[in-house]
Amino acid sequence: MPTTSPDRPRPEPATAATNRSGTPQPGHSHRSERWANEADRDDGDDRPPFKALTREEAQALAARNPAVSPWRVVAVQAAVGGIVATLAWLWMGEMSFFWSALYGAATVVVPASLMARGMTSRLTSMAPGVSAVSFMLWELVKIAVSVALLVGAPKLVPHLSWPALLVALVLCMKVYWVALAWRGRQTTS
Repeated sequence: MPTTSPDRPRPEPATAATNRSGTPQPGHSHRSERWANEADRDDGDDRPPFKALTREEAQALAARNPAVSPWRVVAVQAAVGGIVATLAWLWMGEMSFFWSALYGAATVVVPASLMARGMTSRLTSMAPGVSAVSFMLWELVKIAVSVALLVGAPKLVPHLSWPALLVALVLCMKVYWVALAWRGRQTTS
């Protein structure tokens, strides 16, 4: 371990701008100088600064972008499930395919209706924090009920057809994307 003699001064610790011997490194600067340079630099960002909306502007924005009712989405999911179940029965000719597809639709519609009920209650509109926690809670309930329904399917549906159940389940879940398309179409018209 090297020792320093009393007649030799101790070397200064190395910084970002110098190497171990204290020689300045080209192209390197102290951290605080870099930050100051970056703050003064114009990076070409031409976006306008953030502006808070007035009450009238917020109401106009809400009128231009209406929310899709969760109950409407649930109703369309139920209708799609009924159509898929009927088509499965007509195509395959057996009622077990009808019940399997209908149960697959129910694994989407029942949890979605529970979440819609929870999210449209008066409690969830009290404060933004309560609303966020409520959303997470009802989403957890929705997932738990969906998993429970899928686990119970073999015991509850006689002669279960997993393909029919899964096709109905997937098509009912895709209704969420259709709801986004409705919203997009409503905002452009």
